[in-house]
Amino acid sequence: MPQEAWSSKRERQYEHIKDSAKQSGKSTKGAKEIAARTVNKERARSGEAKTSSRSSRQDISSGRRGGLRSGTQRPKGQTKEQLYNQAKRLNVKGRSRMNKQQLLAAVNRKK
Repeated sequence: MPQEAWSSKRERQYEHIKDSAKQSGKSTKGAKEIAARTVNKERARSGEAKTSSRSSRQDISSGRRGGLRSGTQRPKGQTKEQLYNQAKRLNVKGRSRMNKQQLLAAVNRKK
């Protein structure tokens, strides 16, 4: 998904973010989307993009923010999709019928 407008630095950043997201259990499609959005946001913040929103220019960088504004009371931890992908890598049988708690238990047993 790297674009022609991206510099070689941004392409390296994209690949690094994509690989990191995949390692944390994101699907390939999800990892590519996260990486592209992050790189585009950083391009907007540094003035490399032709257009950018005010929040892109004035906000804390996504790297520094690190989830500061998540603000939810939901349970933290891996998503069901991330647990499923991890279970798939560990060859957990019956994973398609498991809910999030069952996937978490199965992954922890296999580790």
